[in-house]
Amino acid sequence: QVELVESGGGLVQAGGSLRLSCLASGRIFSITAVGWYRQAPGKQRELVARLTSGGETTYADSVKGRFTISRNTAKVNLQMNSLKAEDTAVYYCGATLMGRNYWGQGTQVTVSS
Repeated sequence: QVELVESGGGLVQAGGSLRLSCLASGRIFSITAVGWYRQAPGKQRELVARLTSGGETTYADSVKGRFTISRNTAKVNLQMNSLKAEDTAVYYCGATLMGRNYWGQGTQVTVSS
């Protein structure tokens, strides 16, 4: 089992940057993949960025070149640059452990235009 706690959300102007962090606890060394997902009002949750334990990264087309996911053992970061109004959403940290997905509680990111 693993627990995830996100931090770093907030209000930022378009063009600005934010860094989200996710602190994992529990069986962190058994995690096979971590990711950041987001859900905007009235929309489904979508993948933003994903990083496997083998180092493979996946990014949504809408954030390629602007967002970077990284992991340092228990902490998973999402560096978000050149933010746009359409990046506004609740961002969730996710982790996969033995075929099961775990989620954090989410952190709000609001980008003003």
